[in-house]
Amino acid sequence: MQAAGIPAAGMPAAEQVDALPLKGFREAADSRVPAVLESIQRKKEKKNPPLLYNLAELQNDCSRYFKISPDQTLAVAQELYEKKLTTYPRTDARVLTTAVAKEIGKNLRGLSTIPVYRDLLVPVLESGTWKKIGRTRYTNDKAVTDHYAIIPTGEGLKALPSLSKRSRDVYELIARRFISIFYPPAVYDRVSLTLRVRTEAFSASLKTCVERGYLDALDYSFFRKKDDRAENGEKAENTQAEGADEKNRPTGDPGQAETRGADSVIPDYLKTARKGTKLQAGPFTIREGETAPPKRYTSGSMILAMENAGQLIEEEELREQIRGSGIGTSATRAEILKKLFNNDYLRLNTKTQVITPSQTGEMIFDTCSCALKPLLDPRLTASWELGLTQVADGKVSSDEYTRKLNSFITRRTNYIKETDFHQFLIPQYQKDAALYPEKKSSVKKTRSSKRTASGSSKKKGKGSEKRTGKETSRSNKTRTSS
Repeated sequence: MQAAGIPAAGMPAAEQVDALPLKGFREAADSRVPAVLESIQRKKEKKNPPLLYNLAELQNDCSRYFKISPDQTLAVAQELYEKKLTTYPRTDARVLTTAVAKEIGKNLRGLSTIPVYRDLLVPVLESGTWKKIGRTRYTNDKAVTDHYAIIPTGEGLKALPSLSKRSRDVYELIARRFISIFYPPAVYDRVSLTLRVRTEAFSASLKTCVERGYLDALDYSFFRKKDDRAENGEKAENTQAEGADEKNRPTGDPGQAETRGADSVIPDYLKTARKGTKLQAGPFTIREGETAPPKRYTSGSMILAMENAGQLIEEEELREQIRGSGIGTSATRAEILKKLFNNDYLRLNTKTQVITPSQTGEMIFDTCSCALKPLLDPRLTASWELGLTQVADGKVSSDEYTRKLNSFITRRTNYIKETDFHQFLIPQYQKDAALYPEKKSSVKKTRSSKRTASGSSKKKGKGSEKRTGKETSRSNKTRTSS
């Protein structure tokens, strides 16, 4: 339970006085105090299976679960496609078309021949629920441009044994996500209540999963193996070897993640409790905390941010224009990130897939922010997209669009040529440098290597002078004889 308005460090004096009753509760932590139930709400919540994978979502999940980069995910997805195991990977759509939905039974029957998926698919095929998929949110012709979502074909299954461990895991992600859409929603019981203890109000919310539904389809084998190893108590060195990756890997599979926030069971006394019911509450604790900065992007979350960059635009018309396109395309986003890493503008931790800026990247950002700020704003891309749409609709001529574009380029170029940015950029570069201090170890190595080089040159100095003298005399003799 959590108190409303629990005090934090550094609060105003008036609030500290108000918090004195809570301090008294904490000091009496070993005892329970009478409480009255002021309000209680019970409701059932349903959670539908997620939409199917497009490339961006697949890259994000592979970054989270397997710690692989977007270009590595694309390479695996391309391999699965070429072996006819899955459909075309470079897609932004997360749904099926009506035509594909009508023939989806072929995919299911083919997939059901794989033993690990058979028990999941037999009920779906026998009940015929798959025939209704065309009338659900997982089928939408308007949301598909060139290619529908990534799904297993149910073919090419002879190639499965020859796949690498990584490729098999990615295939399982795609297959289980696909199977899950034919399952019912997960159902939860939620109880929210407010307690009055003396003069203070406390609130609590409890949630438990009563029907797993589609979560049964998301029981991934690569997470089960880890759980089995933990239960069987394998050697400590194996656990330590995986420790670094495990700290950054989500605990449990996605199905478990959905139920992790749920309580195992709601207490019986809350099932029948009503407003005014008297309870015993306690013990009490006061928890202090601080607001945390936003988490750093990972390679996967960056792909999603690029895909949804238009959401940052406030103007509705421009936001609508860039909807579904964002920065890059499903085929180019991984390569854009890879180029930024290779140029050392951004840095990627290959173990955690966390992205951090480099000093060079900070300096480039500062330069663009000072001289070419519109290039850092997605509204510029959206306005160009809007112009192209207006040309296609005949509202603006191509000559007028080209003239405006050339005018923008000319104005910005002349501004850069005519402006001295040194007084703005040099102080900023110095601030950037302070954030990236040179490592002491590298400095020591550099100094020691210089000393070694200078020492060796001193030792060889006399010999080199002698050789130089001999060579000089030989050259003089040659000139004299000539």
